[in-house]
Amino acid sequence: MGSKTEVRIGEVWDATKIGSPSEPGSGAVHLWQRRLDAPGAEVSACYELLSIEEQERARRFRVERPRNEFVLTRGTLRSLLAQYLGSTPQDIRFRYAGHGKPALEGESGLSFNVSHTNGLALMAFVKQRAIGVDVENVGREVEAERLAERFFSEHERQALRPLGGDELQAAFFRCWTRKEAYIKAKGEGLSLPLHQFDVSIVEGDRDALLATRPDADEAARWTICDIPIGSGFAAAVAVATREGSQ
Repeated sequence: MGSKTEVRIGEVWDATKIGSPSEPGSGAVHLWQRRLDAPGAEVSACYELLSIEEQERARRFRVERPRNEFVLTRGTLRSLLAQYLGSTPQDIRFRYAGHGKPALEGESGLSFNVSHTNGLALMAFVKQRAIGVDVENVGREVEAERLAERFFSEHERQALRPLGGDELQAAFFRCWTRKEAYIKAKGEGLSLPLHQFDVSIVEGDRDALLATRPDADEAARWTICDIPIGSGFAAAVAVATREGSQ
């Protein structure tokens, strides 16, 4: 059951204005973002929402900025999950798959994934389906040609080779975020080689997973598309097209 047309991806909401969101309907993906340059009072408030283990992890950061970004991201995630589940942030419990992908304890059926980059966090939620999300700051300098030749598939490398300058940088980040979102959705970490599947580099592509190997049918089980995240960032989401795909 299910098809790609059943996956509905809407606008990206501001996670600092949570309100009381209802759980996503069938096939609906909820997306939230928050800036990570918050004042100290917000960081402190988010810290109080964390578990003891998360607070200890935060204290191990020696540099303030990544510590604050971790606290804000994790605290906001807990706040959103609590709103969806009718719980409190401190009562949220996580379990972790073999490659570290987090999921909720219990049988709520709500799946989520989180990504953060320099200055921005992105969070995605869906019911009864696997999901992955990635966001990258496109302002940082990257050796796009070298990285593509090292990590991308032959199909992707061929698509990128004619490009240069800003066009290459934009296409590289589209490709990178789409691939990272898929890997995170699969929950297999680096055991899933980046060259084992092809994604489109075309801007605005709503069906960006082109091919998967060795199982060619796998591509039909996923939707990958860009997220309109605003200037300075690139983002993508990958979501299973069938319910029960966790």
